[in-house]
Amino acid sequence: MSHSPWLILVIAYERESVEYLITTPENGQFAATFLFAHGAGAGMDHAFMTAVAQGLAAEGIRVVRFDFPYMVKRREDGKKRPPDRQPKLLVDFQRHIDHFSPQGPLVIGGKSMGGRMASLMVTEAAASAPDVHNCQDKVCGVACLGFPFHPPGKPENFRGDHLKTIAVPTLILQGERDTFGTRSEVEGWSYADTVTLSFLPDGDHSFKPRKVSGFSEAGNLAQAVDVLARFIRQCVSN
Repeated sequence: MSHSPWLILVIAYERESVEYLITTPENGQFAATFLFAHGAGAGMDHAFMTAVAQGLAAEGIRVVRFDFPYMVKRREDGKKRPPDRQPKLLVDFQRHIDHFSPQGPLVIGGKSMGGRMASLMVTEAAASAPDVHNCQDKVCGVACLGFPFHPPGKPENFRGDHLKTIAVPTLILQGERDTFGTRSEVEGWSYADTVTLSFLPDGDHSFKPRKVSGFSEAGNLAQAVDVLARFIRQCVSN
């Protein structure tokens, strides 16, 4: 994977400034932008996020990362806090989509919670939050890395009903052992024809396999980047 440095970009909105981490191909040219949201427990500069961003940049794709409001506050005061409620997360996601969608083909997605929020942004479920609209017309595709189908050990609390009707091309990259949705569970549910499933061998929620499996974390991340890059290019070409 490339180790291209990222650019820190600060955008001034009406009431505040927002910091982005932007990873761009070395030649400065890119076929599409991937707006990449973090998971519930770690921010935009987490090692997993960085590895995926660098890998995609090496494949000619610009990656834009951002922190949700609760993570911004955590960085400011050092206090751990739970994620914002879904309506606030969706409102925040929408402003990032609105900013980057005019700049060229845009695919949105994220790790775990971030991927789920991205998938909600292109469905009617987004309309349930005040000041949020369906962003289907602004994005080419959605990619979810480790989709949180249910809390670990609580499959009855299913969170993927909107994937049965999602109209935008959607990729779900899932570790085979992911406690938020194992391969056997994920393959047993119904999805819209727009949804593609791809599994990382023996991977957990962060795609990390067990040593005894014969697979490696680096290998699974490289596979994830390859599948994701091909998906993004396909979204752009359609």
